[in-house]
Amino acid sequence: MIIAISIIIAILILLFNFALRDIIGATCNHGASCGVYDSVAIQTWIGVTLASLVFIVGLFLVFSKEEKEIVIKKVKERVRKKKINTSGLNKEEKEIVELLRKENGAIFQATLMERLDIGKVKITRLLDKLESKDIAERKRRGMNNIVVLKR
Repeated sequence: MIIAISIIIAILILLFNFALRDIIGATCNHGASCGVYDSVAIQTWIGVTLASLVFIVGLFLVFSKEEKEIVIKKVKERVRKKKINTSGLNKEEKEIVELLRKENGAIFQATLMERLDIGKVKITRLLDKLESKDIAERKRRGMNNIVVLKR
């Protein structure tokens, strides 16, 4: 932006000075020896020099920028593992909780039925009890349920 502004300033200075020379040429009676021509030349060089300095500053700013590396860190949510109170659970409910712990907190309901050798109706009732006690949760995955230990 600064570079563009300096170029525009230099063009305006040159256009102004060319127009000023034409005006001086038409109105000055001394001809080419008129002293005003010298002052216009000095003003032109001062203006062009200032515009050049602004241009150089713009170039310096463009090429001297430090490249900053953008680092995006994903913050892992700390999952608070709540201690599951198994004191109020019966033997079969405790077995389900232990199996879920061994399987890292998740297992298919059908697999749970096979490992505990329990039927559909009984596993459904046991899981209903565990869900009501906020210990486990069933999540639907297609035609199957995944039983998840709440943490």
